[in-house]
Amino acid sequence: MKNTIALLAAVSAFAFTAGANAADYTPYVAADYTYTDFQNKAEVNGGKVALGTEYNKYFGTEVFFQYTGSDRVHSSEGTHEYAMRSYGLDAYGYLPLGCDQVFSLVGTAGVANIDVKYKTPNKYRDTENGLGYRVGAGVEYDIDSNVSVRALYRYTFTDKVNTLDHINEYSVGVKYAF
Repeated sequence: MKNTIALLAAVSAFAFTAGANAADYTPYVAADYTYTDFQNKAEVNGGKVALGTEYNKYFGTEVFFQYTGSDRVHSSEGTHEYAMRSYGLDAYGYLPLGCDQVFSLVGTAGVANIDVKYKTPNKYRDTENGLGYRVGAGVEYDIDSNVSVRALYRYTFTDKVNTLDHINEYSVGVKYAF
C-alpha cells in the first residue's frame, strides 16, 4: 500500500511539473451517477464527487468520494443487504480524437479504500474495509471549454474485503473545469 501511494504521488508530482511547463494545468470538479455490481451478489445505485486536475491534454489525476445506496438480495438462505462507501485516487490518461479534439478516449488506474456494509439473513451486520485496485476505460466529450460529459467502466479488484473479490462499476457524469 505504501509503495502504491508513493508511486502515485511521484507520478502526480512529475505530471504537475510537466503541466506547469506547458501552462495547461486545469483543476475541475466532477459529479457522477454510478451503478455498481458486487460480483453478481448485489447491484446498487450511487453517486461520486471528485476533485481533479488535468496537467495537460493527455494526463490528469482525480481524488474522489463515492457512496452507494443499499440493495437487498433474496436467496434460499434469506435476505442479504449490501452497501458501499469508498474514496481514493485515480490517474487518468486521455487520447483526444478528431480535428477539434472535443471527443477523447479515457483510461484510468487507481487505488481506493473501500467500506462494504452488509447484513446477513440472521441479522448479523458488519462493515469490511480494504483496498481496491481500479482500472477503467471510457469516453469523454467536451461541450465547451469548461463543461464535459463522460461515461466510464471500472473494474476493481479488492484484496482485503472478504465478502467481495471484484466490483464492476459503470458511471455517467459531468465535470466542470475552472
